[in-house]
This record gives sequence, structure tokens and C-alpha cells, in this order.
Amino acid sequence: MTLLRPMRQETYPAFVQAVVSGYAQENVTAGRWAAIGALERSREEFWALLPAGLETPDHFLFEIAEEEAGPLIGFVWYAISTKHGSRTAYIYDLELEEEHRRKGHAFRALKILESIAAAAGATSIGLNVFINNPTAQALYRKLGYAPTNINMRKHLDAIGS
Repeated sequence: MTLLRPMRQETYPAFVQAVVSGYAQENVTAGRWAAIGALERSREEFWALLPAGLETPDHFLFEIAEEEAGPLIGFVWYAISTKHGSRTAYIYDLELEEEHRRKGHAFRALKILESIAAAAGATSIGLNVFINNPTAQALYRKLGYAPTNINMRKHLDAIGS
């Protein structure tokens, strides 16, 4: 079984550390950011999105567990926004402890989150997945997510060489 429970204040610091360092590493690995300064950039983006932490309006953070009183096995963070008359959800992060991956927890957590977002009036749910994460891409495709755009980049240091 997999369940989502509202994130507790005592869990929040570990969540922040995991999200900030993970996002920095993903951006460096994907070639979007230089390694130097990546952690600071990630931290700035994080605090811009969650300036009031767990109390940030329209942002919802959950702990993922196998059972109600069970240990924390991961996190999920999403937000709801209304633009142009449409209420949408966006998943900012989904993390599972390494030993709990490939056991269906992410799939079940996302299905639960989809129900929560729909109950909050969202008509769609979006997310970003890095190109170098085929495992996550396969999971999202299995759940019915489809690409909406592809960002591309060319490094210009090779021009003129």
C-alpha cells in the first residue's frame, strides 16, 4: 500500500535539502546549469516558489509512506493555479528513497495525487521530467502523461573552433 499524508514540520528540513540538492544535480546533469553555483541557483528558485514553506498558499506537500504510522519513504510537492479560467495542478517534485523505488509507490502516489488535484477542481496536471531520466518518463507515459513541448539547447563554445 502507498499513502500520502500532509508533510509534518519536522520532515520539512529533510525535504528542502533533498529537493534543492536534487534539482541542482538534475540541472547540471542535463547540461542546463554549470556545476559552479548550481546549488545556490536551485536554492533561490526553491525559495521563490515556497517563500512561506509549508504555509505557502496553493502549494501542497506530502510525505509518502507505506502505511499511516509507517516510516517516510518519499515526498511529493504540487501546486494549484488558475489561469485563463482554467484550474490546473503542477507537480514540482516527487522523490522516493532509493530502496523503495521500482515497487509501484510512485505510480500509486501519483494516482492518489491526481484524485486530490481533481477534487480541488484541477482539470489537468503537469510536470517537468528531465530528458536524461527515461525511467521517470516511462512511468509518466504509463499514467497517461504526454509531452507538451521539448526544450532544446546548443552550447555555443564550439562555434568557431
